[in-house]
Amino acid sequence: MTPLTENPFTLGVASGDCLPDSVVLWTRLAPRPYEPGNGLPAEGAVDVQWELACDASFRRLRQSGTVPAPAADNHTVHLEVRGLDPGGVYWYRFRVGRWISPVGRTRTAPAPDAVPDRVGFAVVSCMQYDEGYYTALGHLAREDLDAVLCIGDYIYENAINAQAGARGYTDDPLPEFFDHWTWNLTDYRLRYALGKSDPDLQAAHAAHPWFVTWDDHEVENNYAGLVSQNNDPVDVFRARRAAAYQAYWENMPLREALRPTGPDMPLYRRFHYGRLAQLDILDTRQYRSDQAYGDGWKYPGPESEDPARTITGDAQERWLLDGLSASTARWNVMAQQVAFSRRKNTTADRSEVSMDAWDGYPASRERVLAGVEQAGVENLAVLSGDVHVHYAMDVKRDFDDPGSRTLGVEVVGTSVSSGFDGEERPDDWNLMLAANPHMKYYDARRGYAVVTLDRCRLQADFRTVSGVVTPGGDISTAARFVSEAGAPGFSRA
Repeated sequence: MTPLTENPFTLGVASGDCLPDSVVLWTRLAPRPYEPGNGLPAEGAVDVQWELACDASFRRLRQSGTVPAPAADNHTVHLEVRGLDPGGVYWYRFRVGRWISPVGRTRTAPAPDAVPDRVGFAVVSCMQYDEGYYTALGHLAREDLDAVLCIGDYIYENAINAQAGARGYTDDPLPEFFDHWTWNLTDYRLRYALGKSDPDLQAAHAAHPWFVTWDDHEVENNYAGLVSQNNDPVDVFRARRAAAYQAYWENMPLREALRPTGPDMPLYRRFHYGRLAQLDILDTRQYRSDQAYGDGWKYPGPESEDPARTITGDAQERWLLDGLSASTARWNVMAQQVAFSRRKNTTADRSEVSMDAWDGYPASRERVLAGVEQAGVENLAVLSGDVHVHYAMDVKRDFDDPGSRTLGVEVVGTSVSSGFDGEERPDDWNLMLAANPHMKYYDARRGYAVVTLDRCRLQADFRTVSGVVTPGGDISTAARFVSEAGAPGFSRA
């Protein structure tokens, strides 16, 4: 191959899916990231050298080698490094010719029998490029974390004009290509290139390993299984989903075992942080039943309450419940997409609820709660996103009875940029808190949540930024809540 004359590492580096002895290292070669094919040959592969060291200066080299970046995978690298030390911190980089990538920092999970003093995760979601800068992620890069949990909407499928919407680009407008909705593989590949060109996103990936799962916008808003929001013909939507899933796998630090086959991709999976935490990462899009009553906020009824309806699919549900039953971890963490706890929008006994969230699939939620209770899980933590707001909620055994047993807590993290700047107290702030006594906190500004676990308690720090429609916003901790081990339920710290 002719030596590259332009920097191929324009989209940064990433790592993820940490095991006690292994991590995935990722990069994508893209000397021309906003062009189909990245400015590289349409066939063959580019050889990429890599190094992993025990120090940031790479004086103590641990492993190195060469890996191909195939054109068939859009010149992405998914390197599964093995033979590492549990709980180890490592630095990595890639090289092609004279070009060297940014340095990334990663870490492995603790040994299976270890009991770490603490584990810290950031919860991020909803990065709509044209609704604001990824300012929150620049601050997240400086956090002291074990990993980042990205639980959906890493990209959005909407058309983006030359000014990038709220970002207001004028000196360097975007190519006209982005000003249409994503439909095919080239569309999705270039949409990831656009998002990954953001320096704050690159910094957050380089600073921490990520565990990722999707929600809807990685394909199309509020799709359900093979049912599109606009009821497109199934064969048309199947092809769109296949393209979206392929691009997702290519652009995330995911293992080869998760590579999609057409429109199918086995994304749900389980990780352990010693005996302190079991992390179950769910997929509530690929296998769900279609939303009841045409989606939206509707009154529950026979259609939504049908016991046969599922948000996870039968196989994933069995996997989740079996895993909870077998768990010996102090904390059982369920990272997933949409609000798990009930959210009414009126104080009346009968209220509309979201048909897209677990409220629209109450039989699914009941089976999970019954499984949690039967398994004797004492410390359940549900981590959610999707709705562009912060919530701290108690997970009740019976949401109709505020006095019923609390089985766990739910942290809903707000969006990184979706929804523009947002506001601390939106119009329905008083109503939502009054209608949902298990809801302890509600904030509609942009940011992320940090969840810290130790043997005694879970702490949830809700971070918010001062604004995202202009760059350079400040970060603050808007609220902090804790839940004691063995006595679940949030209280303000």
